[in-house]
Amino acid sequence: MATESASTDKGVGLALVLSALAVVGALLMLIGAPDVTAAWGFAAAVLFSSLAVVGIHLYWY
Repeated sequence: MATESASTDKGVGLALVLSALAVVGALLMLIGAPDVTAAWGFAAAVLFSSLAVVGIHLYWY
């Protein structure tokens, strides 16, 4: 008896999108270096990179 399992690439796609957003946050941190903008860029980079790791763990088989 054969069993079928369907695997998707949701984890990879989600990780790529969130990693791209984390890179944008890091660039924002670099551009807005002495201002509060750098703090928002750092927050975005940390948040989106953490969510990328969570997405990989949730959807990876």
